[in-house]
Amino acid sequence: VESAAYPLAKKQHSREFLREIAHLRPRTNLIGAVARVRSSLSGAVHAFFMSRDFKYVHTPLITSADCEGAGEMFQVTSLLQKAEGAHQDVKIDSNTGRFDGYRFPAMFSYKQDFFGRPTYLTVSGQLNVENYACALSDVYTFGPCFRAENSHTSRHLAEFWMIEPELCFADIHDNMKCAEEFIQHCARHVLAHCREDIAFFDKFIEKGLIKRLENLIAEPFARVSYTEAIDKLLKAQKNGKAKFENTNIYWGFDLDSEHERYLTEKIYKKPVIVYNYPAAIKAFYMRANEADEDESKQTVAAMDILAPLVGEVCGGSVREERLDVLDKKLSDLNMDAEDYWWYRDLRRFGSVPHAGFGIGFERLIMMMTGVENIRD
Repeated sequence: VESAAYPLAKKQHSREFLREIAHLRPRTNLIGAVARVRSSLSGAVHAFFMSRDFKYVHTPLITSADCEGAGEMFQVTSLLQKAEGAHQDVKIDSNTGRFDGYRFPAMFSYKQDFFGRPTYLTVSGQLNVENYACALSDVYTFGPCFRAENSHTSRHLAEFWMIEPELCFADIHDNMKCAEEFIQHCARHVLAHCREDIAFFDKFIEKGLIKRLENLIAEPFARVSYTEAIDKLLKAQKNGKAKFENTNIYWGFDLDSEHERYLTEKIYKKPVIVYNYPAAIKAFYMRANEADEDESKQTVAAMDILAPLVGEVCGGSVREERLDVLDKKLSDLNMDAEDYWWYRDLRRFGSVPHAGFGIGFERLIMMMTGVENIRD
């Protein structure tokens, strides 16, 4: 044992330093405690859904569909291995992980690729979960997702795990209720089964963590429509109670982290469910609400759960089960309906009203431990 060279001497180290020795940092008190909570919470996830007769399904990690419609996907290909010298000629964008959009198609045909078409690492299992929901009723998946977002923040990862249930014969209120009860179940679980580690976090990471988790269980989450949330933020800004870096707040604006935290930490002082978002800032598969007299204010039956310290921890919606409405959305967004032929088949051959949500597992752990950086 080379004790003199051991980088984890008996002294405190910064989180930044520990990230540079990721292979050794599980030996620290902090990362060890996070790992134990993560392990225990993994079991709690399955216990919650199994107790409600949800079926656990596995969804593909390699896909040709973009669930979010944002194009922030890591590309998968075998073509570079087949072309001699291709690694010298093909440029890859270091920010997105994508091939140079101009040079790659000129050199290769995707018909020569392993799957015969462009394929990517999944950003979400949700579309595939719907396949099983239409056959088995309530289902869920729990697995890794990948997003090539150029967001170097304390809340974003390129690789993370996602919990994604799908509820049949459910509306937006059923969806919000299930998500809230799930998060409260997780808080109840860590208080009961991770007592020593939660006490450690309460002492060294977030003073008052135990009390916050107890309150999370005891009190219902606040619920506010997107329109009401925007009104409250504008009022707080006008009255001088809030000073935001981004002051350009308007209806149709996608809330920044500072706005989410103001709602949860200053106005409501607890988790908040924001629902009925503008259609323009949400994904194509979200069910349209009844048309507003002002067409520019069309909303969808979507919801986000915002938590103190973390911001958005959960996002969900009622799914658009009406084929004609879904097709119009795809067309309006210039998305090729042929790429989603199988998803459209779920509507063509009989569907039911259904809803679901996704919770980033790492953000859930942040919420339960008080650790403020998702990389830890």
